[in-house]
Amino acid sequence: MAGTAFGQDAESANLLNGVAIKGYDPVAYFTVGEAVPGDEGITAEHAGIVYQFSSEEHRDLFEADPERYIPAYGGWCAWAASRDSLADIDPTAFVIHEGRLFLNFSSFINGRFRLRLDRNIQDADANWPDLADEAAGR
Repeated sequence: MAGTAFGQDAESANLLNGVAIKGYDPVAYFTVGEAVPGDEGITAEHAGIVYQFSSEEHRDLFEADPERYIPAYGGWCAWAASRDSLADIDPTAFVIHEGRLFLNFSSFINGRFRLRLDRNIQDADANWPDLADEAAGR
């Protein structure tokens, strides 16, 4: 379910200066298990969004299967989405669950999101279509 229904598109994505995840490498969350800043010189575009990577290898992995790596809910805070709201993220506050990347506002909020993880994801999934419309209007 990581596709654009729950992922990112240019209209509803949470971008900083046109770049997703505040410039962090989306692949590193999966391969390294931590948030790693991307390099401005190593980028790829998917669905009209620019992503930065810490290595060419990560860029190549992304280009081969971008839907695997894009964050849920347009890169907005997953816990806020579960509460039917939009909030910015701290790229270091994340969880990967069942192959999906969820970003959160802070480490504290990330902990709250994890407490009822499956229920919070279910609620955020249900809320995201309307929130995507709201995000597109910002």
